[in-house]
Amino acid sequence: MKIFKGFEVSRNYNNSIILIGNFDGVHLGHQKLFKKAREFKKKYKSKIGVITFNPMPKMFFNKNLKHFRLMNLSQKIEEFKKQKVDFLINQNFSKRFSKIKANIFIKKYLNKKIKTRFLFVSNNFRFGNKREGDINLLKFYEEECNYKLITPKPLKNNNKVISSTLIRKLLSNGNLSEANSYLSRNWEIEGSIEKGRKLGRKIGFATCNVDIKDYIIAKPGVYSVKVKINKGTKKLKGIANLGYRPTFNQKKLLLEVNLFNFNKNIYNHKIKVEFVKFIRKEKKFNNIKELTNQIKKDIKVAKRSLN
Repeated sequence: MKIFKGFEVSRNYNNSIILIGNFDGVHLGHQKLFKKAREFKKKYKSKIGVITFNPMPKMFFNKNLKHFRLMNLSQKIEEFKKQKVDFLINQNFSKRFSKIKANIFIKKYLNKKIKTRFLFVSNNFRFGNKREGDINLLKFYEEECNYKLITPKPLKNNNKVISSTLIRKLLSNGNLSEANSYLSRNWEIEGSIEKGRKLGRKIGFATCNVDIKDYIIAKPGVYSVKVKINKGTKKLKGIANLGYRPTFNQKKLLLEVNLFNFNKNIYNHKIKVEFVKFIRKEKKFNNIKELTNQIKKDIKVAKRSLN
């Protein structure tokens, strides 16, 4: 998959099938869109391109929105490759770019620069300065700009539209299994391991502290996890605590991972933490003994869920 940092794409990527969106999570709803695009690719012998924005516009306009993403850019690229995307336009979303008028975006960027052949967007897609553009405007310019607009119906389950918003809500509420089912894989966080206060080591459960950056905060609590270190393919089993460690009066949100049968020093390494099962919500214990007894029970539950 070829990656472009803007709309200056090579000529051989013109006249393609273009999908626009944040595609946060690349969930089942997105996958339905990609499946339809692949059908067009086969029928019309065209390439599939994705236009996405970094940072996500919602995070750009709301500086207080610190924890929002379901995935980072490298995870998104990984999923796009699985969906057989041929090229990605990863546009830097800036104040200047946000002020482009919707009709200019269509005429200059979608038509003149990349000569879009088929345009796939969701029914609620908004774009351009002050979100003035919508699918009606895209429809209006269809003939003039020589593209065909495709707006597939959203994917539903039990009358609920499968969306990134729904998955964020499920994770926040601790409904991990439902969130994972809509992602069609286990939700995961990719981050660097930082040095911590080594409290886990002192009570007999050494942990890796993972910087979660701007990921959505799942329900604070204990999870069974699978972990990949750096770009390795081997998955290590473990248990994770996401939260504020109320027993130790911790104020900063932490993701701490205890890997089973593992004692290597992996500070500053990158890891992927795959959330398999929500075990219990976070709780403040009266003393360290109570906490360690509970951790032993949690580990037994985690090991069962990972077998």
